[in-house]
Amino acid sequence: MEAADPSAPELGAPGTAKSRVNAKEVEGFGRRLDEVLMKVDQLEQRINDVEQFYLNLSKKQTNTSKGSSVAKEKERERPITSIKKQQQEAARREAAAAKRMQELIRHFGTILRQITQHKWAWPFMQPVDVKGLGLDDYYEVIDKPMDFSTIKNQMEAKDGTGYKNVREICADVRLVFKNAMKYNAEKSDVHVMAKTLLAKFEEKWLQLLPKVTEEEKRREEDEAEAQLDMQLAQEAAYAKIARDISNEVDEVDTNLEELREVVVQKCRKISTEEKRSIGHALAMLSPEDLSKALEIVAQNNPSFLSVAEEVDLDMDAQSESTLWRLKFFVKDTLEAQGKTSTSAGGTTNTTGPNNNNNNNSNNRNNVAFNSNKRKKEICDAIAKTAKKRNKKPS
Repeated sequence: MEAADPSAPELGAPGTAKSRVNAKEVEGFGRRLDEVLMKVDQLEQRINDVEQFYLNLSKKQTNTSKGSSVAKEKERERPITSIKKQQQEAARREAAAAKRMQELIRHFGTILRQITQHKWAWPFMQPVDVKGLGLDDYYEVIDKPMDFSTIKNQMEAKDGTGYKNVREICADVRLVFKNAMKYNAEKSDVHVMAKTLLAKFEEKWLQLLPKVTEEEKRREEDEAEAQLDMQLAQEAAYAKIARDISNEVDEVDTNLEELREVVVQKCRKISTEEKRSIGHALAMLSPEDLSKALEIVAQNNPSFLSVAEEVDLDMDAQSESTLWRLKFFVKDTLEAQGKTSTSAGGTTNTTGPNNNNNNNSNNRNNVAFNSNKRKKEICDAIAKTAKKRNKKPS
């Protein structure tokens, strides 16, 4: 069986008007192809971005707790807005939450004033005078000094360095008293004063704590809602991007098909002998490559069932575009198979002509042995078609 030896498509038969393809036309085909390839590269990058987004989304959903059925139900009911509107809404929520927190800090200021006005608060109003009091080991014992004047200054800061959360102030007030209790002996006046004021502070803090907890819960819910809204907005945006990419891919495919048809019209027609060679070459393909070849036929022939149990492939009925594509496909595939065979058996061809003949015979037997039922049926169908039809000039 003779393998096909397809060559590059010749633009028009010699001596015909169609052969008058000048260099400008060829250059024009090249430019159009380059444009298509550039567009494909751009689409591929955008497709990768979309795939990465959905991959990350899938991981995030996998890590979500099992009790998220209610959240998913709410998600289906929630109207979807744009990412820009979600960002604006998130900023509004953040501003409202900051305003409510400032109100809690104002209430906390009332508690702080009551503590600092106590008759025993005076040792804690200013930073400890370590040098004046000769407390040489103070910084070895105390990691973070704290006093009420420092707390007051940070509460009133307008440069963005102030407290953002009332719990931060609470922690510093406790630190004032705990530092004093840590450095001073248990029975010393300062230790007793600090312990007493800390107990009074905790009582007053417990009165404000329910409002703090309520605000924290509300902020947590707002943040979760904002994240869900942003996720839905992103999903909608990426879904639109995916639709746009799909439309652009269809457009590129159409442009490529139009370019292919224009080039084929400039090419000479496939001869009857070439059709027969292509048919013979198909029989030498692996089952996987044969399926690919049949898919090429099916692309321009919707009624052709490439996956049917029995396939009747009429080479004369195929379009020039399909024939040229098959010609190049079988050429490239068989060349690749030949390189693979040479690479795998290259060390066995050193024993002389007789051994080469045996190897060739074995290769042909192996090819025949590996041909499956489907391949044989296709080849039989090609042979039958060739017998039925008269040879046509190219």
